[in-house]
Amino acid sequence: MQERSKRRKAQRSKSRNRKTLLSVTAVLGTCLIAGAVYAGTLYYKAERALDRISASGTTPSETASPASPMPGASAEVADAVDENKPLTFLLAGVDNRSGSGGTLNTDVLMPVVYEPVSKKLSILSIPRDMKITSSDIGTHKANYYYAYYYSHNKGEDLSKTKEFYSSILQVDIDHMILVNFEAFSSIVDELGGLDIDVPMNMRYVDNADGTNINLTKGMQHLSGKEVLDFVRYRKSNRGTAESSDISRNERQQEVLNLILGKLDSVNGLAQLGDIIDILGENIRTDIDKVQLRDWILNYKSMKPSSSELITLDSVWKSPYVYAKEEDLLVKLQKFREPLGLPALDKQQLLHDFGITD
Repeated sequence: MQERSKRRKAQRSKSRNRKTLLSVTAVLGTCLIAGAVYAGTLYYKAERALDRISASGTTPSETASPASPMPGASAEVADAVDENKPLTFLLAGVDNRSGSGGTLNTDVLMPVVYEPVSKKLSILSIPRDMKITSSDIGTHKANYYYAYYYSHNKGEDLSKTKEFYSSILQVDIDHMILVNFEAFSSIVDELGGLDIDVPMNMRYVDNADGTNINLTKGMQHLSGKEVLDFVRYRKSNRGTAESSDISRNERQQEVLNLILGKLDSVNGLAQLGDIIDILGENIRTDIDKVQLRDWILNYKSMKPSSSELITLDSVWKSPYVYAKEEDLLVKLQKFREPLGLPALDKQQLLHDFGITD
């Protein structure tokens, strides 16, 4: 009798253990399935975003092949040389908000050199109102040319703008990246805002395009909209001091560094998925999809370890900002130095920047 009771208890215990094991297995299985589904969703989001971001649907095999190696050089050596070659980009920020008039003038224009070996980023900031002369289009402010190419041939707007500034700067620019300011603001919000020491009171209102900048001096936590106001502020119509283009460029550099730092602390897949959605809706580039995916997957190893903002000393003479001759020559040569290019054509450069006729 006692033995039978023990067997029953053992059977009940085994039954409970099996139920517990089945429950745990079901929970783990559900979690794994949910994780797989979410990972698939994230991958799908990423693929769709890359399709939207990349203006080129080509793969590396369909694009121009890299230069052939020298006789006797192995393919491995050629690949290593190519991987170590500095990359050049033209980064442009456009304001496409409702109320902005849809002009698509580039409010931010930054040629960039990235050195893979040292992971150094050199950023040349071109003031939006700087005088630039084109033999084909005429003389305009620097922020005019992308809008011109977009309105005349949308399908070639990136390539034409890139070619134009390659000629002006006497640098072969590899790629162009166009960012809508909506992305900038939304990503800052997604990252939880930024802590910034605002150096001065900033107040500017423009009812025509909905601009309402109202920041006070001091350390504070800023939302995406406020950070955008912080980097865009130049002039005031409400009694606060105006900002120089140099100070404005320094603020852009500060915010860029803060965002790069915050991206390292992205909190899980859900937040990453939201950021992917934002990027997909607000960025265009001529980088092909395969290359873009590879760079994103290797972001941690490619992340710049240092960056330098190169600003041009300039003077305002309505309606243009003019570069100063000697400063322009020195700064542009400094920017081009990592690329191993021949000396600048001084006469052509001064003509293109409207310094000489």
